[in-house]
Amino acid sequence: MAKMDSFYAGWTPRVLSILRIVAAFLFLAHGAQKLFGFLAAPSWKAPATFSQMWVGGVLEFFGGILLLLGLFTRPVAFILSGMMAVAYFQMHAPGGFWPLQNKGELAALYAFLFLFLAVAGGGEWSVDRLLRRRR
Repeated sequence: MAKMDSFYAGWTPRVLSILRIVAAFLFLAHGAQKLFGFLAAPSWKAPATFSQMWVGGVLEFFGGILLLLGLFTRPVAFILSGMMAVAYFQMHAPGGFWPLQNKGELAALYAFLFLFLAVAGGGEWSVDRLLRRRR
């Protein structure tokens, strides 16, 4: 049992980093779609500057890049968690109680994932950790 505990203790910070990197990559794609039309429908139009959609795209894209790098992970993840909670309650919840019904599964999942990262940090493979080591 002690050997397994040691295995899990050693790999948890690494897998945390993998979770952060994959989630950030998927999340920043949403921002790239909103801001630049990346993989968007042919009818895509750029959102008006400083509109709510534009601010969301900026937070998704640049926040996603920061999370991908693991730079300022905790504050960025906290801000993105709040943004996704607002997205859920503003855009999805009016469509029904259940996330499956209102198509808010991703918003809810990202909100809680980012809340977790705000507490847990970026893991072993992050710029935050490199900066902490140098001090």
